[in-house]
Amino acid sequence: QVRLVQSGGGSVQAGGSLTLSCKMQGWTADTYCVGWFRQSPQKEREGLIIKFTGGVKTYVADSVKGRFTIQQDNARDMLTLQMTQLTPEDTGMYYCAGGRADYPDFACSLAEQDYSTWTQGTQVTVAS
Repeated sequence: QVRLVQSGGGSVQAGGSLTLSCKMQGWTADTYCVGWFRQSPQKEREGLIIKFTGGVKTYVADSVKGRFTIQQDNARDMLTLQMTQLTPEDTGMYYCAGGRADYPDFACSLAEQDYSTWTQGTQVTVAS
């Protein structure tokens, strides 16, 4: 059974940084898309940044481009989201999600319907 276990999050002042981690448990191949979504108050859940675990391809939403990065640690089966230059608009519940990459080009998307495994989420609050 595949699982994702998320850690990190919390509160920070505007302009600060936070890190979220997502550990993949039970994932037996490397052709997955894994990354983070955010649900802010009164907004739909938004795909932020997704990485293809079998290569270097990364997909980043315009809203976080240049501020959020994702790193993969194969030895620990873990992905880390580094968030910098945070603003109050980044406040919300952050979810790690994963799913199989599309065959044959192993593309990933930022659409939540393409992801079958989710964490329960963690709150990130950015104070102004």
